[in-house]
Amino acid sequence: MRTKIRRTKTAGAVVAALLCLDGSALHAESYPSRTVKAVTDVGIGGTYDIFVRALGEELNRRWDQAVVVEPHPGGNAVIGNRTCADAAPDGYTICFLSNQGLVANEFLYKKLPYSPASFSPIMNLFYNTQVIVVNASLNVKTLEDLAALAKAKPGTLNYIVPGIFQRVFFDRFNKRYGTDLVAVPFKGGGDALTGVLSGVTPIAFIGGANFAPYVREGKMVALAVDSVARSPLFPDTPTLTELGYPSNMARTYLALMAPAGTPRNVIDRVHDDVALIMKDPRFRKVQLLDRGLEPVVDSVEQFARFLDNDRRSTRELVQEAGIEPQ
Repeated sequence: MRTKIRRTKTAGAVVAALLCLDGSALHAESYPSRTVKAVTDVGIGGTYDIFVRALGEELNRRWDQAVVVEPHPGGNAVIGNRTCADAAPDGYTICFLSNQGLVANEFLYKKLPYSPASFSPIMNLFYNTQVIVVNASLNVKTLEDLAALAKAKPGTLNYIVPGIFQRVFFDRFNKRYGTDLVAVPFKGGGDALTGVLSGVTPIAFIGGANFAPYVREGKMVALAVDSVARSPLFPDTPTLTELGYPSNMARTYLALMAPAGTPRNVIDRVHDDVALIMKDPRFRKVQLLDRGLEPVVDSVEQFARFLDNDRRSTRELVQEAGIEPQ
């Protein structure tokens, strides 16, 4: 009788344990069992959007489930980040967020509808190589040439940049050379492209993919890139490090995140599957290297530490730039 009672208690304990599980282990095995939303904080048609859609197609083949890309641009990336933060943490929303919205906005706005605690990190996908380009009519070939021209024509040369990281570079440039290059508000990559081509804003420090064809055609001149090594898009253009600029400058990247509270084993599944795709030689070449994107593919823990460090350095950059939160 005691043996029977003991067995009954054991069986009951197993059932109770299963009932008390949050379902995450079973969820991970079957995940995903339905459509996954891929929220972005960028618009349609740009480099990031093209990448996310290509990655979504690969995940669809791997998961046999649709991955629907939902762009939520606008508000200096606030809208997309808020959409991610407000989503259910069930693994069926993954988020592709620019460091502008994910990190920089924290120090640019007094109040945001999200915070660092709103997200669970998965990985840093890539750095987006930024290039300093000028309209070819300026007839400059180097940053020193640009400085000389700016001194000869004070107050007449405008530049456009997408974020505070590039803005700080030109602040330092002006101090270094005693120049007064003038910042123009950034309205989007298309406007930046038009501005450089027309000569209205003849200088830009921006993602290189959309500008490379015009450099090859001779309509623009690339003066420097911020990549660690020379970019395949601009093989003849030196890096800022080669030119003697600090190697610890903040860079532009795209983060893969999830709403806070997403089960860890689901995060691991997403991380590992995306990492496999990112390491595929063909995908890596066509969707990353050929577009001037430098793959990172770090671990969840590494990326969490990176974000902490990036927030500290971004705070310092905002203070250096003298930008007051709005």
